[in-house]
Amino acid sequence: MAPPLLALRDIRVAFADQVLIDGAGFALAPGDRMCLVGRNGAGKSTLLKIAGGLVDPDGGEVFLQPGTRVSYLSQSPDFGGAATILDYVMAGGAAAHEGEAVLSELGLDPVSATTNLSGGEARKAAIARVLADDPDILLLDEPTNHLDLPSIEWLEERLSQFRGAFVLISHDRAFLRRLTAGCLWVDRGTVRRLDKGFGMFEEWTEQILVEEEIVQHKLDRLIIAETQWSREGISARRKRNQGRLRRLYDLRSERAGQIAQTGRAALAVETGAASGTLVIEAKNLAKSYGPRTIISDFSTRIVRGDKVGLIGPNGAGKSTLLKMLMGQLAPDSGTLRLGTNITPVILDQSRATLDPEATLWDTLCEGGGDQVMVRGAPRHVVSYLRDFLFREAQARQPVKALSGGEQGRLILARALAKPSNLLVLDEPTNDLDMETLDLLQEMLTDYEGTVLLVSHDRDFLDRVVSSVIALDGTGATEEYPGGYSDWQAFIRNRNNLSAAIKSAGGSAAKVERAAKAVTKLSYKETRLLEELGTKMPKFQSDIAKLEAQLTDPDLYTRDPNGFAAISARHDALRADLERAEEQWLELEMKREELSGS
Repeated sequence: MAPPLLALRDIRVAFADQVLIDGAGFALAPGDRMCLVGRNGAGKSTLLKIAGGLVDPDGGEVFLQPGTRVSYLSQSPDFGGAATILDYVMAGGAAAHEGEAVLSELGLDPVSATTNLSGGEARKAAIARVLADDPDILLLDEPTNHLDLPSIEWLEERLSQFRGAFVLISHDRAFLRRLTAGCLWVDRGTVRRLDKGFGMFEEWTEQILVEEEIVQHKLDRLIIAETQWSREGISARRKRNQGRLRRLYDLRSERAGQIAQTGRAALAVETGAASGTLVIEAKNLAKSYGPRTIISDFSTRIVRGDKVGLIGPNGAGKSTLLKMLMGQLAPDSGTLRLGTNITPVILDQSRATLDPEATLWDTLCEGGGDQVMVRGAPRHVVSYLRDFLFREAQARQPVKALSGGEQGRLILARALAKPSNLLVLDEPTNDLDMETLDLLQEMLTDYEGTVLLVSHDRDFLDRVVSSVIALDGTGATEEYPGGYSDWQAFIRNRNNLSAAIKSAGGSAAKVERAAKAVTKLSYKETRLLEELGTKMPKFQSDIAKLEAQLTDPDLYTRDPNGFAAISARHDALRADLERAEEQWLELEMKREELSGS
């Protein structure tokens, strides 16, 4: 086994009288591809800075193999005295030609001044700096923040080819699943390691928490309070997941019918709908700024309950289209009709400001008292704060005591409490940690009104939206039922079909065969569907047997270790069954859609 390139041992970090990290450590070997995961405020960024030599711990040691080059990507890059982007990149140690090559791939002009970069451009420049130096170890803190989808996919591809080791902190689940082969979980001051990719992280952490609860059922109440949010949150999400997934597929099916109708001539003469059913109807909208076309000939019809995601590269016009659909920005041509009784709540990229001196209680109960009106119904403020993962003790704390992720959570709590039947969210996932993303996903899934959403988080889009509107940056738009992955699959199939038609040479029979070839389940998918149909009854049978054993009231007293083992096996089988049901449902829906195409 090769010696580690980097090792942290018995690291201790304290702020005032609070110990953040106590005896934590990890080792990084050549080729390791790790994610650093944990709740907001657990110390992930601090550990990464210690690993990069930017912060000294209060205790412990850091070992770095002599000659090992480490590059660290901060959440907030400091351009210092660098006049141009290339100057900044070269200051990291890269040669000019290497810096120019990476900047070219990212679409940045090397001679652009660093003083007027957008958030996305600044992030790209910082990424170019750490990649151009070709280090042995990359330490990346939220590398996808403020990047658009094409840039995220470019970075994924680049990191997949990276020959060194890396550690990632990110809230982007799709990004982590694609790239990582191991997980470092920062939990209650320590670091636990899983030598499997992020796709196994939630199951692994749930298993640990369940075992801890069984074996250490008399833990100090403070420890229980600290772990409760995670234990209950993960379990609840798994239990609710199937119902939510089915509802989302139902929405996507309905949306497919609506989108199909948009192109009909009958739409032009449609005179009305039941009050409140129609939310937005746009016909042939167009918008340009000077010679540049932002939106060209865009039409859609959005009805109550639709959850629509707007996707596309930065600068493609997503925010512009959102403002036009809300009537905040007049189009150059085309018509817009908003439905009756629309009560929108808008959360833009700048987010609402919070008073740092106000308490969480006062922030939500601006008129005083202990009740907050949540979409027209009274809730006790502490009960509502619990919905957003805040502890009762935090209710009377000032906003300034919250971490960045917790402040984002409070902003969402305040916005979502307002009466509304239309939520407009422009990049709501920026800077949010995973626990808050999970919370927002659940809130939007259960929301009975209409949602318009701009996001670059692929996993989030897949879990929430019923359709996507894709903008390509040239003014062209296309609407498709489903999430981001569905859209990508459609594009791949369409490209494959185009290639097949071209190779068929115009023969009608060959074209038809080619079309069928790219619109049916693959052999692998067909086999998996058959296997799942066999596995699921077996899982159900085994779960029933274990549940029968667990109903024995004397089992825990008689054999606590046996009880723990049976419980762990039961939970693992439940997780296996739920994953199998998810896969089966997705493949069956796909099969039905393709058979009807």
